[in-house]
Amino acid sequence: MKVILLEDVKTLGKKGEIVTVNDGYARNFILPKKLGLEATGKNLNDLKLQKAHEEKRAKELLEAAQESARSLEGKAVVIKMKAGEGGKLFGSVSSKEIAAAYKEQHGLEIDKKKIQLSDPIRAFGSFEVPVKLHPQVTGTLKVNVQE
Repeated sequence: MKVILLEDVKTLGKKGEIVTVNDGYARNFILPKKLGLEATGKNLNDLKLQKAHEEKRAKELLEAAQESARSLEGKAVVIKMKAGEGGKLFGSVSSKEIAAAYKEQHGLEIDKKKIQLSDPIRAFGSFEVPVKLHPQVTGTLKVNVQE
């Protein structure tokens, strides 16, 4: 019997795949637990439409992320911090402060988890910080740390 998987099944396959299984396995395990549907013409057509919708949605998300990356390029965030001993930065600037300053200065929100700082900024000056907006799109944000 051919079955369309609705969820990942460990030894069988991933969600959306069409697999061939024994009739008893399908009737007694896969269908009652709602792990799959019988591969009828209607169900195959529904799967095809669902995959087309998911592809369209993924393309829209990619385009939106590319647009956000272009809008980030021309913008800079200014963060004012206190100076410690010898003109060094007192404390550090983390992704949380960068996200808050960006929201305050530009009115747009960036998730602090998307800001890719390897280490917090511990010096005054201008820095280029990568922002991962999508698995395929990374933008760059300028951060100026001033006294």
